[in-house]
Amino acid sequence: MLAAAIACGQLGPDLNGVVALSVAVRDSVEEFDTLRPRAFALDGRGDSVAATILWATLDTALLKVVSETTGVMVAKQPSPTPARIQARVGDFRSNPIEIRMLAAADTLFAPGRVADTITISATTPPDSLSDSLKVELADTVTGISTPVPLAGRPVVYTITYPPTSGPVTLVTSDTAHAVATLQTVSTTPAGVATVKVRLIAGPRPDSVVVTAGARRAIGTPVTSQPVSFVVRFLP
Repeated sequence: MLAAAIACGQLGPDLNGVVALSVAVRDSVEEFDTLRPRAFALDGRGDSVAATILWATLDTALLKVVSETTGVMVAKQPSPTPARIQARVGDFRSNPIEIRMLAAADTLFAPGRVADTITISATTPPDSLSDSLKVELADTVTGISTPVPLAGRPVVYTITYPPTSGPVTLVTSDTAHAVATLQTVSTTPAGVATVKVRLIAGPRPDSVVVTAGARRAIGTPVTSQPVSFVVRFLP
């Protein structure tokens, strides 16, 4: 997601002067990650003009400016209130832009079992639902002794075996039957995301492999390997 702001000045007789700054930047950053905003100056005709743009943060406890000329900043800590950044050309300043300061999503793990065995029901067609495949997303780099669970973060579950869709599906509701080999689930306030595997129709596989993965705000994977689950089916 991008946050953007435009600061407008009073149009004077010199249409070649800077009358506005247009800023584009991600709307969030995780602690210890780098923020790289971009900006360009506009003249009275709405054209971009060459100008030396300098950057600052209005909340130095949350963001550290590494270079005021490039705008590179580093997040110092998460915060329930956003940090504000600003660009300027001379005395002309952009509107402050709010950046959400997020805890670092650096740990994804299964707090329980990673294997389940299902005995097929006698219904026609057979319908069996696995136990919850559960992962927890947490921050372990805040300097405290226990991980901090992260709420509202997306976790992606994917059926990696069988390689073709059906006869199993991922469901987030016990009543769901639609075929889905991929589900994106938001973590709860406890940092937990869950799905279940349902056998719906067709030839029964002997097992199903499901992986769960998450990404940080900068797009990199939370861990080098996703969490894997195995669900086995018995007649």
